Amino acid sequence: MKRTRVMDAVLALAVAASTASADLGAGRSIGEQNIAYLGWDPPLWFSIPVGLMAGAAIWWRRPRTLVVVALAAWVTLGAFVAVVVAQYRFADRSPSRAATAATAALASAVVGAGIWRLGGADAAVPLTAAICLAPALLGLYARTRRELVEGIRERAERAEREQHERVLRARSDERARIAQDMHDVVTHRVSLMVLHATALEASAGRDAVAIGKRIGVIGREALTELRSLVEVLRADGDAPLVPQPGLADLGELVEESRRTGMRVTLHLTDEPGARPPALVEHAVYRVVQEALTNVHKHAGDAECAVHVRQTPDALRLSVTNGRAEGPVAGLPSGGHGLLGIAERIRLVGGRLTAGTTPDGGYAVTAEVPL
Repeated sequence: MKRTRVMDAVLALAVAASTASADLGAGRSIGEQNIAYLGWDPPLWFSIPVGLMAGAAIWWRRPRTLVVVALAAWVTLGAFVAVVVAQYRFADRSPSRAATAATAALASAVVGAGIWRLGGADAAVPLTAAICLAPALLGLYARTRRELVEGIRERAERAEREQHERVLRARSDERARIAQDMHDVVTHRVSLMVLHATALEASAGRDAVAIGKRIGVIGREALTELRSLVEVLRADGDAPLVPQPGLADLGELVEESRRTGMRVTLHLTDEPGARPPALVEHAVYRVVQEALTNVHKHAGDAECAVHVRQTPDALRLSVTNGRAEGPVAGLPSGGHGLLGIAERIRLVGGRLTAGTTPDGGYAVTAEVPL
């Protein structure tokens, strides 16, 4: 901005001096005849104020005023430099091309009439084009180029902002997913540890070593999964590509529950067809994990059955358990687990339902179209 103002000051002084001196007399006459309409030798008390007004119009960036002063200087003094600058400035600053064309036409008529009167068409056409039309076209080019550059810059900045917003949104979604994974991991593993600890207490020392080893294994598995999730949360770059558990890991998940004494069965039916997407498999795995955790919490030693059926069109899942027959673990519940797995299934295009069964048990079912 400071550099621009310095250039305006230099141009204003140059135009003021050039106009006050009638461009040093260079364009005042053709042959021995004066171009100025008044046909006189202007005094300093007239030419200096006109030159100062032209310079002030440039300094204060008043293109319309500059056009009027420049044409007045041409009529009275025969000064053409102010007209050239005025045409360029008006075309460069005016938002309307129609106004630019009208101003150029007016200036051409005023300038060309005087030259035509003295030198005829041969002198009027090229000089008028050089003084009025060429600067206006150059100003239009400069304005168009500036608008184009500004438009490109604006689009680039907007694209960068949108990309940044997409990155932030993707990070937020990923962190929400990781938070749900942490809930599933912690709830399931800690539930198993509490159940084993309860079994250890009830055994009165019998099988203490074996039960203790199981608690240690479950705790280490929980810490490993939590550590990998925390590393993703802390990482500034891309998340590590760790395989997510899927349908192939359901057997191990069910086996963990069996080791706590839960009577749970797993039925996998896989009809010929393409393998489900990894996101679908992971969502189904988390649904089974959360359902088994809820059985640990609320149904105690009730029998449980996990059915997974894959067809070419859909993947269907059900986790059902009967009425609790003994004391339950009494683990706390925040009520967020079912909401989380329902959202997981919804995001992969499926639907999840959960509710009590007629025999007093509970059922979680889900269906995801493939």
